[in-house]
Amino acid sequence: MNKADLISKIADDAGITKTQANETLDSFVEAVTKTLKGGGKVTLVGFGTFSVSKRAARNGRNPQTGAVIKIKAKKVAKFKAGKELSAKL
Repeated sequence: MNKADLISKIADDAGITKTQANETLDSFVEAVTKTLKGGGKVTLVGFGTFSVSKRAARNGRNPQTGAVIKIKAKKVAKFKAGKELSAKL
């Protein structure tokens, strides 16, 4: 499912236009992004939790040359499925 499919599904289920569904989805993504940038986490009970995880700097290997390269530390977004979502899968 891509973004257009999700927007169509939201519009049909909620009885709103696709434009309104798109604005709603964009607002949700923006709110989650802003919260994660600020170091917080977003918990949707029954669905899951979005959080930020830190990856330490490490050594990697260039697959073409075999040379060792340094990979910088960085922050990554993480999603952990909730109990209800996990049970439905």
